[in-house]
Amino acid sequence: MKDAFGIPQSLLILGGTSEIALATARRLITRRTRTVWLAGRPTPALAEAAEQLRRLGADARTVAFDALDPESHEAVLGKVFAEGDIDMVLMAFGVLGDQAVDEKEPALAVRVAQTNYTGAVSSGLVCARALQAQGHGSLVVLSSVAGERARRSNFIYGSSKAGLDAFAQGLGDALYGTGAHVMVVRPGFVRTRMTAHLAEVPLSTTPEAVAAAIELGLRRRSETVWVPGALRMVMWALRHTPRAVFRRLPI
Repeated sequence: MKDAFGIPQSLLILGGTSEIALATARRLITRRTRTVWLAGRPTPALAEAAEQLRRLGADARTVAFDALDPESHEAVLGKVFAEGDIDMVLMAFGVLGDQAVDEKEPALAVRVAQTNYTGAVSSGLVCARALQAQGHGSLVVLSSVAGERARRSNFIYGSSKAGLDAFAQGLGDALYGTGAHVMVVRPGFVRTRMTAHLAEVPLSTTPEAVAAAIELGLRRRSETVWVPGALRMVMWALRHTPRAVFRRLPI
């Protein structure tokens, strides 16, 4: 069970090869976390990630999980919770897609939406029900500032994150008072393998910085975390920019 400062003893990561998630796991292991479940497609990368966490002293286990197979989520995740209470679930799976290609290939755009939103709705509800039954635990959802307002350059990805963000906020309200807690994390541009082909932008951040913000948010029992914090005001301004002006911005 989490200590008084919100650090979990047990952690379930949905999207077990996510660089942000693994940075978070490493950080939490140095604090208190002892059991880590990495849920993802069975690949050498998933096995290697688990081995790295074991070398840090964690009891790291893997479980086959596919965001695009919602029919399997209840059975797969149910088996994890049956092994013992989970103090924290980190929802970290997602795909960026390729806006230019996806606009021309609707099936690819749908895959982005199904991964980032539909898969999250399914797995999020399964985990929320389990956390509520426990009477404790946090569901940490990796959203994105891209979901604050759809931009021409990535509106397919941004719209999927907007849906995820709204879902997570509503789920947090639904769980209020049950002992379970939802925290939405909104990073800006994070330097990872997924974004390596993109030009860096102002206020970009790192997986380690996001991990530090997640830990602080857990300690404070925050409901929303911005990374870096300055993006909160930046996105507030963009959200209220008139559309005729917004569409002309080089973003």
